[in-house]
Amino acid sequence: MTHALNKPDSSPAASDASKALYGGTSSRRITVRDIAAAKARGEKWPMLTAYDAMTASVFDQAGIPVLLVGDSMGNCHLGYDSTVPVTMDEIAILSAAVVRGTKRALIVADLPFGSYQEGAVQALRNATRLIKETGAGAVKLEGGERSADQIRLLVEAGIPVMAHIGLTPQSVNAFGGYPVQGRGEEAAQQLLRDAKAVQDAGAFAVVLEVVPAELAAEVTRVLHIPTVGIGAGAECDAQVLVWTDMAGMTPGRLPRFVKQYAQVREVLGDAAKAFAEEVVGGVYPAEEHSFH
Repeated sequence: MTHALNKPDSSPAASDASKALYGGTSSRRITVRDIAAAKARGEKWPMLTAYDAMTASVFDQAGIPVLLVGDSMGNCHLGYDSTVPVTMDEIAILSAAVVRGTKRALIVADLPFGSYQEGAVQALRNATRLIKETGAGAVKLEGGERSADQIRLLVEAGIPVMAHIGLTPQSVNAFGGYPVQGRGEEAAQQLLRDAKAVQDAGAFAVVLEVVPAELAAEVTRVLHIPTVGIGAGAECDAQVLVWTDMAGMTPGRLPRFVKQYAQVREVLGDAAKAFAEEVVGGVYPAEEHSFH
């Protein structure tokens, strides 16, 4: 009598499931090789931003496979009006915190505005600092053809690079805001050239931000590296959101592409009010919170 029903499923489908970026069983750090394998399997995966150890640990335990220590910290963590003022020191401190708070996720650290625009040597110097000081597994930088030399040198030096094209927030002053990118034949062709340029330079993935869904789908089809969409439709290989947008922490009007999955700002506000009312009313601290 056999016991086939009790044996582990060794089929290719079961093997692929165990290797899944989200929901997989491996507890080791995810690497860029895992990202490439997911593209080959046709697996979609999620990415979130993170800026501190405690929040990062929550996302890591939830199974989010890639966390971006984005320069979006300028807007949603440091109180700046844009990403432009964010410094290397700020990125380094927060990236190290995110790494310390996680065990499995691939941590990608942003190269902030002014840290790579001078050229490939500057990019290598600052990317090397982030990798050495923070323990991040990769860096991200903005720009397509214009950043290809930087990407190529970093990859040749052994630093994995996630590229970022379409709407590039560090260029907010040049764009005059945050308009949709890639509309019209000429703009679409430029975005395709940018996507191919970063792939050819060695990027392991590319973020497509605020581009028409049809164009993002075409880019995803022609590239062999994964595309990570944010406001780029449903056909990208992965999707990323700024965590404070996703969780309902960001006040005011949000971009069209944001979906809120919780109202954390409201929950925290209610908790703060409840604490304050108990202090004012003499309810807290109670006997069980006191020492004798």
